[in-house]
Amino acid sequence: MNLRIPVSVLVFLLIQGAAVAQQAPYNVTKTSFSTDNYNEFAPVFHRNGLVFCSDRGQAVNSEGQAVVKMFYVDTTAVKKKARLLSKSLKSKLNDGPATFNRAGDTIYYSRNLVVEGNFKLLSTYRNKLGLFYAVAEEKGWGRIREIRFNTEWFNITMPSLSHDGKRLYFASDKPDGFGGLDIYYSNWNNGYWEDPVNLGPEVNTEFNETYPFIAETGELFFSSDGRGGLGGKDIYVTKEKADGWHTPVWLATPMNSEYDDFGIVTTAEVNEGYFSSARGKTVDIYHFTSEMPQVWFAQAQKENLYCFTVSDTGKIEVDTLSMQYVWDFGDNTKMTGTHVRHCFPGPGKYSIALDIVDRATGKPYFRKQTYDIEIVDYDQPYITAPAYAVAGDAIQFDAMKSYTPGYTVTGFFWDFGDGTQKTGAGPSHTYARSGEYDVRLGLTLRSQVTGDVLKRAVTKRIRVFDSRPQMESWLANRPAPAADPVDLRQFENVLVRGQYSAEDEFMKEAVFQVEILSSKTKMELSNPIFRGVPVKYNVKEVHDPVTGNYSYVIDQQMSLMAAYPAYREMVSVGFLGATVRLHVLTDPAERELNVLKRNYGVMTDTYFDTRNRLVTNAYLMLDQVVMLMNKYPGLKLEIGVHTDNQGAASTLERLSQTRAQVIVNYLINRGVAASRLTARGYGSARPVASNATWLDRRYNRRVEFTIIK
Repeated sequence: MNLRIPVSVLVFLLIQGAAVAQQAPYNVTKTSFSTDNYNEFAPVFHRNGLVFCSDRGQAVNSEGQAVVKMFYVDTTAVKKKARLLSKSLKSKLNDGPATFNRAGDTIYYSRNLVVEGNFKLLSTYRNKLGLFYAVAEEKGWGRIREIRFNTEWFNITMPSLSHDGKRLYFASDKPDGFGGLDIYYSNWNNGYWEDPVNLGPEVNTEFNETYPFIAETGELFFSSDGRGGLGGKDIYVTKEKADGWHTPVWLATPMNSEYDDFGIVTTAEVNEGYFSSARGKTVDIYHFTSEMPQVWFAQAQKENLYCFTVSDTGKIEVDTLSMQYVWDFGDNTKMTGTHVRHCFPGPGKYSIALDIVDRATGKPYFRKQTYDIEIVDYDQPYITAPAYAVAGDAIQFDAMKSYTPGYTVTGFFWDFGDGTQKTGAGPSHTYARSGEYDVRLGLTLRSQVTGDVLKRAVTKRIRVFDSRPQMESWLANRPAPAADPVDLRQFENVLVRGQYSAEDEFMKEAVFQVEILSSKTKMELSNPIFRGVPVKYNVKEVHDPVTGNYSYVIDQQMSLMAAYPAYREMVSVGFLGATVRLHVLTDPAERELNVLKRNYGVMTDTYFDTRNRLVTNAYLMLDQVVMLMNKYPGLKLEIGVHTDNQGAASTLERLSQTRAQVIVNYLINRGVAASRLTARGYGSARPVASNATWLDRRYNRRVEFTIIK
């Protein structure tokens, strides 16, 4: 190192052997306000210019070194003449570096903790550097206060405030660090600065990491003499990620040199800025511009998904011999099956429905699921380009599928992984050699709300072959990629709204009703439209207070398929719009009765022996019914008994009537008033299954307890 920088200035910086080298070139020139005889360093933007540190015209400390003060220069002026920033911030020892809040009316700066007294005594090793802040007043800076974690045991210096003012970065030789000076940050929370946090080994080394600068876009620049580099202190950049910090990137020459380079400040786009360097006779401030946009950190591009699986849970049993599952995806596509895979045309909003369709009529029988979804692309830059190409062929790249909601793209930057960089939304590029290349697309973005600048980038790998036959052969022989099915409702970029699941409703106390009509207005049950309903059915009105609809139902069953015979009969007599709906019971008596039917069953085989006498299960059930009738004294029940079709219709009707009366008689004997009970034998007139098999016939032999009032 050709120049010794005063120890009291604490010029320590960053470099790492494992760091990534950056290839983008810079144009660097020495600023006109830098001098040949004094040191100028650590610039920071303020108002129309820069605030920086300099030892020009200052006193010498006990080590024979000049102390430094903060100066301001208007970089927009024709003659860029520096002046002392503020007399009120000037002390006998070192003042600076500094950082400002976004409005420019609060300054955070470094200085020695004790500034009053004998100059030589103030220059002792115990008079450490700390952080202070002041606010702009009419005649300068005032209300100077120190940060709460200053201490006489170690130095805290070189502050840099984040764009939102909520995080303060600084350098410190705290004993809990990794060695030398490390970079720390403190978060502003509930009116005070929290305890410092070390950035960790991704950034800090056993040597010195100093002069942090946090850019508006989130990149953290710093200097280090512990990472290799060209010599002395070099400038690096990193960025915070979910699990720590990115590997620091070394800034290319001529930004870094064999001398000490440190104290950088940049615009949000990093297309212009200033930094300090000892590459001349003294430490000076240099101005730089970048020939290409600067985007260093990228994540692997996520591929947008539009193909998903959907499935039925099977909680409601469906006879697939007479029914089929039909999915309507809201994009003019329908598919059948309990588990299907569908590809949507792209991002957007879709309404999905799963209907159980009657194979005989082709009409919807029951709606099982409905939900509105919105498929959104990943919030990221997006590279549209082939994954495979041939050397010498032009490849078209496109960034127009980038999805960055809330931001406007202000710039495109491409790095093709072969040393070539371009700008623009749709460049073309030709690879000269075969190989695998990681293409990087960077976007500069501006918030549509705040105007803040953000930078984001992705990478996509492209494989380049020597010839087209080689590429085609490789593609033909490669193992087919496994297509992992992605459940529509589990994918992170599918927003599900307005979801309805009959299975979820069924887990409540619910029954299946055959609906023959639905109306926005109330209809009288004497309306001629109901004349076509067979006399064995009673039309019942059900009002939905949520939708305001009136439903007119003629049958109610505990299982979906048990309602099918009544549904088919209604369709056959002209109610072509008949369907089955799930009705959640809200009346307490209905809910309790439904629980009893589920617990004890409704098949007559569990109520009667062959001589039409009640059996044990029947007594258990009927005693519970007695308790229910006593609990709800206004309740009236119809006891309906049904048979299979094995026998003459008149015989079966008499049998069912007899059994219904047996149950009613038992309830009367247990104290239930006869006026509250109705015995009705339906015989085989109202089956719930086909009677084709022994099991179907058993289902048809049943007892129904129906609340009629």
